Amino acid sequence: MKSINKELYVGLFVIIGLLCAGYLTIVLGGVPMFNAKGYTLYAYFTSVSGLKNGAGIEMAGVEIGNVSEITLDKERLEAKVSFRINEGIELSEDSIASIKTAGIIGEKYISISPGGSDLMLEEEEAINNTESALDIESLVRKFIFKDDH
Repeated sequence: MKSINKELYVGLFVIIGLLCAGYLTIVLGGVPMFNAKGYTLYAYFTSVSGLKNGAGIEMAGVEIGNVSEITLDKERLEAKVSFRINEGIELSEDSIASIKTAGIIGEKYISISPGGSDLMLEEEEAINNTESALDIESLVRKFIFKDDH
């Protein structure tokens, strides 16, 4: 009888431990378990160097969504970034999407500057005003190899 109680407690402890480990893996890994509520927008950039799927979308320093997909648009020959905006956040059609860096060498994210238009973007519409990522490497190259004439 005592051995059955010990085995039962050990089994429960192992199951609870596995559930906790799974929960932490999902939460800390940022794995979406269910479809997030919100809507999808996209924007075109000439360069998305360093931007990754899952990167944050921020407005006024507050995260309002995440990058869901980065592809190359074969017609425009520009990077097409699809992202999900959280439910309850409305963006006007003249909003500006800029690729920024968190700190000097931090991760890239998209910063949204709100516009003043009364027309709001809806599902699958594009933000037309964009600013691409600043390429530090090319700036350093220009500085180092500039002409001294």
